[in-house]
Amino acid sequence: MGRLGDSDVHAAFVEFRAKETDKCLSAQCIYCESVRAKNTSRQRAHLLECPNYLNAMKEHNPQNPILELAANGTPTPAMKTPKKRDLDAMLKNSTNTPIHDGFQGDAGGSRSFPIPRPTLQRDFQMCVQLNPNISIGPGVWGHRNWQGFISGHWNGRFGKGTVVPGGQDKQLVAQDLSTHVDANFVLQTHDHPPAYIAVRAEGWRVGPREILEKLVDTARSDEVDPTSYSFRLYIHMETGDNRYLHLNTGMWLGSAMRRGTEMIFDAYRVM
Repeated sequence: MGRLGDSDVHAAFVEFRAKETDKCLSAQCIYCESVRAKNTSRQRAHLLECPNYLNAMKEHNPQNPILELAANGTPTPAMKTPKKRDLDAMLKNSTNTPIHDGFQGDAGGSRSFPIPRPTLQRDFQMCVQLNPNISIGPGVWGHRNWQGFISGHWNGRFGKGTVVPGGQDKQLVAQDLSTHVDANFVLQTHDHPPAYIAVRAEGWRVGPREILEKLVDTARSDEVDPTSYSFRLYIHMETGDNRYLHLNTGMWLGSAMRRGTEMIFDAYRVM
């Protein structure tokens, strides 16, 4: 039987063989990507000083024995006692040490290389004029609304143009006024001849009830600080125009706000 805490140590690492000729496996910490020899004692020693791991355990698993050991130096059975250390000081986030949300385990088995991290690049901005909401009425999952797009404009890294009138936004409003949006519309570019790009934007607008009440009132929505609620979108685009085929395989995340009868959002391409 292993020592107490061994399962926590093993869950924090993925094993791989750096070279095909290597006889021994290496282990990579999934919280900071540091590589150690596959040795439980050395891996435990690393976790005791890994701020990413300790922060994650402090938030998600406060009963973790390694966290307890790092905090007060009290050993669990059959574990060696490390030096006393100040956990709060150790958990301070420095400017060059990213702190990641923690999770345990490896769904894909051992791997030889770390998975690349995606980044976001601000790609375009769009502003749309909206018709008043049409209430469809209560449904199984919440209240249904329908809202049409009057017009709009957009500009970004790959071009600029207008929003073709006639787009629509299907809304599902929960009891707490959190709103799921599912918008379909078409962009027209300023090229000659123009290209047409079909767009789907789906996501949630959530926040305190009193804030969400103001957002649906066009007379009061201008008063609302966009940082007081969250309006995030997943955006997908499709076109058959050869000049813009690269958009078909792109992924975008949007951050939006309401201003009167307008919806404005920045779209960030996932790189």
